[in-house]
Amino acid sequence: MRKSVVGVLALSAMTVAMGSAFAQTAGSDGLSMTADEKEKAKKIYFERCAGCHGVLRKGATGKNLEPHWSKKDKDGNVTEGGTLKLGQQRLEKIIGYGTDGGMVNFDDILTKDEIALMAKYIQNQPDVPPEYSFKDTTDSWKVMVPVDQRPKKQMNNFNLKNMFSVTLRDTGEVALIDGDTKEIRSIVKTGYAVHISRLSASGRYVYVIGRDGRLSLIDLWMEKPAVVAEVKVGFDARSVDTSKFKGYEDKYAVAGSYWPPQYVIMEGDTLKPLKVVSTRGMTVDGEYHPEPRVASIVSSMIKPEWVINIKETGQILLVDYSDIKNLKTTTIESAKFLHDGGWDASKRYFLVAANASNKIAAVDTKTGKLAALVNTAKIPHPGRGANFVHSKFGPVWATGHLGADVITVISTASDDKKYAQYKGNNWKVVQEIKHIGAGNLFVKTHPKSKNLWADAPQNPDRDIASSVAVYDMGGDFSKPKAVLNVAKDSGLPETKAVKRAVHPEYSADGKEVWISLWGGKTDQSAIVVYDDATLKVKKVITDPKMITPTGKFNVFNTQHDIY
Repeated sequence: MRKSVVGVLALSAMTVAMGSAFAQTAGSDGLSMTADEKEKAKKIYFERCAGCHGVLRKGATGKNLEPHWSKKDKDGNVTEGGTLKLGQQRLEKIIGYGTDGGMVNFDDILTKDEIALMAKYIQNQPDVPPEYSFKDTTDSWKVMVPVDQRPKKQMNNFNLKNMFSVTLRDTGEVALIDGDTKEIRSIVKTGYAVHISRLSASGRYVYVIGRDGRLSLIDLWMEKPAVVAEVKVGFDARSVDTSKFKGYEDKYAVAGSYWPPQYVIMEGDTLKPLKVVSTRGMTVDGEYHPEPRVASIVSSMIKPEWVINIKETGQILLVDYSDIKNLKTTTIESAKFLHDGGWDASKRYFLVAANASNKIAAVDTKTGKLAALVNTAKIPHPGRGANFVHSKFGPVWATGHLGADVITVISTASDDKKYAQYKGNNWKVVQEIKHIGAGNLFVKTHPKSKNLWADAPQNPDRDIASSVAVYDMGGDFSKPKAVLNVAKDSGLPETKAVKRAVHPEYSADGKEVWISLWGGKTDQSAIVVYDDATLKVKKVITDPKMITPTGKFNVFNTQHDIY
């Protein structure tokens, strides 16, 4: 199942299209499904499972969920498996109770009947969903406030540098929260289950993209920030970024889709679609893949270039946006199942997790070549990762893991002569820090802080999932300096659903850390704000509208890739 616990909302456009485009498929003996059962299961699968396992169920971050699969290794040995081999009862247990490999338990999210339904569904052959064309994208494009009717200057008194864009996943909204006053300044309707927020180079516009493929553009200069344009780039999407190189500020935006596998280039201030590029092709192993999803996108500050990571193929694309009519792309082979990642401190090297391959790929964007492919513990999941100067190993970048109870520290290259002594360690794992448990999603640092924060929301243990660990970057990392139970610190009543502490995010000045407390879709949740120096609670931000907060993106830190 998908690692993110999301609520069931209105039937998505994708599941509607799938239902109308494909007839009911007969299952194996005893596994046939009625049309109503199949539609219900499709909806649950798309909203909760497809992110990790893929629409076609071929697996990526999560396991392959095809009814039957076979794999031949280099020696010619064939391994077979599939959901039919696991069987109904075992599948129900896996779905209900989760695994130590990063899959959450669904026994407090789905009913017993729904768990049984999903176990049956994934033993049937998956449908192939319809395509989504450039015309479909263009037809979906809306401009609510034309550029010439927008403010010429900031019309509110908010400190935009310390504004937070907070995903309210299950309500299809983002909350814009003032980092100084801790007040919710605006709740903006967006797409369903927003995955990330990204900032324009100027810091004026927030781009948010959701699971339903809707990209929304929010103007922070308005008296009350609101959506000024939107477009639907596919049925399912995760990633967006903008043009940040000098001379191209706010000119372009680019968004990548999970389905169909493609990315869309748009005008930065209107979201007018300009170009759609398919990502279908061959894996690094030389096999064709029908669902190579766009996993993550980052924008270079040293070139007019985007780094676009293609999940299933293991191909990293360096896309030169200086001439989109004559698009030039450098394709870098890494490892399959690319997911997320971030820049090193110098902003020259991009590090991305090939998570189901248990590797981190480092790309030298100056030379346009792969710098290293680093073996790690099971299923790295860095978010953006964390940069700091290690007392023994110099400049490093760190990632946590869904499938292992460690934080991996990797030595990064530097052109600074004062770090020349560490060159022999570059692109090696120099330390594995013992974490409070597997199931980490995000690690976080700040140049003005001495702490490294790490969550574990996917851990099957309730207390661990509700907690974060804080490590002293000046120490030896033998143990955390503190483990904070965010659920208890919030003062909110305990409910059946686990309140998962997720996504530490620093304030612009590095003095505060904000943690989302992600509860059930019917529960009131919260943002818990800690003082980074004392580790004491400064504020619990809660509201009846604070439902399932997940990612929080500080405007200044996101704008400048500070982590």
